[in-house]
Amino acid sequence: MKPLRNDCFALPPGVNWTPVEEALERLRSRLHPVVETEHAVPLSRVNGRILASDVYAPRAHPPSNNSAVDGYALAGPVTDVPCTLPLVDGRSAAGEPFKGQVPAGHAIRILTGAVIPSGTDTVVLEEDCEVRDGQLYLNGTLKAGANARKAGEDIQAQDRILIAGTRLTPTQISVLASVGVESVDVYQKLRVGVLSTGDEVKPVGAPVTDWQIYDANRPMLSALVSQLGYELVDLGHALDRADEVKSALETGAQECDLILTSGGVSAGDEDHVSKTLKAHGDISNWRIAIKPGRPLALAMFQGTPVVGLPGNPVAAWVCALRFGAPAMALLAGGEWFEPQAYVMPANFSKNKKPGRSEMLRARVRDGQVEVFGSEGSGRVTGLAWSEGLVELDESAQQIEPGTPVRFIPYGSFGL
Repeated sequence: MKPLRNDCFALPPGVNWTPVEEALERLRSRLHPVVETEHAVPLSRVNGRILASDVYAPRAHPPSNNSAVDGYALAGPVTDVPCTLPLVDGRSAAGEPFKGQVPAGHAIRILTGAVIPSGTDTVVLEEDCEVRDGQLYLNGTLKAGANARKAGEDIQAQDRILIAGTRLTPTQISVLASVGVESVDVYQKLRVGVLSTGDEVKPVGAPVTDWQIYDANRPMLSALVSQLGYELVDLGHALDRADEVKSALETGAQECDLILTSGGVSAGDEDHVSKTLKAHGDISNWRIAIKPGRPLALAMFQGTPVVGLPGNPVAAWVCALRFGAPAMALLAGGEWFEPQAYVMPANFSKNKKPGRSEMLRARVRDGQVEVFGSEGSGRVTGLAWSEGLVELDESAQQIEPGTPVRFIPYGSFGL
C-alpha cells in the first residue's frame, strides 16, 4: 500500500478552531488503506475481516426452480374450479428430485425445497386441497407460479454480490456460502497500538497514592480496538518523560499501522506526546469545536499515523468513536462511515450555548432520549450508564422534553 504523506493532517494556515463536520471531512479526504491484501482466506476465518476485492457469484441462488411449501406441483394457473387432477406416482423431495416429466393435466407430490418437476410450475398447499383415490381435488383458484421459487430469483450467476471494503458479518458469509464461494481476498487486520501517558496514571493492580488514578483509558481503548475487529498492540503506559514517550512511539511505529494515545496532547509543560511528535514527527494539533474533546493531535511518526486523544476518559471515548472509528475503518480497507443517527424526542432540558458541537452520554427509554446527569468528562460512570450519544450541532439550542434530538447508538459505530 502507498504510505500516508507526512503532512496529511496539516491544517490550512490561519485555521484555529475546526468544526466537527469539517474536521471529519478533512480526515476522510487524507486517509487511505494502509494494509496489504491476504488472498484466498477460507470462509471459516473471515468473520469481521474486510473484503479486498469484489466477489461475484459462481452460480445462481437458488440454482433451480423449487417449492416454497409442502404440497402438490402442477401446471398453472387453475381457474376452472372445483377440479380434479390425477396424481403421478412418485414425489419430488429436497435432495431427491423427480426425474420424469409430469403430463399435462396431472399433479405430483412435492416437499419444501424440492426441485419443481418438468411439466409443472405451480404448487398448491396441501392444506388447500384434498387427495382421494389417487386424485387431487382443488376447490380454489391458483395463480401460475404460486408457492414456487424461480431459479436465480435471489442471485444470478456472475452477479456481484459483495463489494471491496465490506466488513464481513455472519449474514454476509451466509451469502457467500450459498453460492459456493469457498474463500475470499481480505485485507490484513489493521494493527492498532494503544498507549497511555501521565505521571498520575497507574495501571490497574499497581499501588496508588491519593494523587494518582487508575488507568481507565488503556483498557477502554483496547477493548474498543478489539471489538471493532482490529489487532490490538498494547504499548503500555509511559510516564511524562520525553524519552519514555519517544521509546513507546518508536515501538508503535515498528509494530503498528496506527497508534492511539491518550493524554499529553495539549500545550502544557508536561504534554510530552505533542512535544515528542513535534520534535521527531509531523503533528497537527487540531482544536475541534466539540465538547467533550477539543484537543486532538493528528500526527505522523516514522511513517505511522498517530491519533492523540484527550486524557479524560469521556473525552477520549467520544473522540475515539467520532474520529478514530471511521479513520480506522478507512485505514483498514473499509469505508469511511457516518454513524446512523435517529431523531427522537428528548426527555431532558438543556440550554446550549453556540460555538461548539456537544456530545452527551445518552440512552433511550420508553421512546425518549435521556442524558446522564453530569457532563463532566471525568465521570466514567456515565460511560457505563449510556448506550449512545446525543449530538448537538454548533448552534445555540434550547432543549425541553419533547424537543427532537439526534441520538447515535453505540452500535452505529460498529460496536
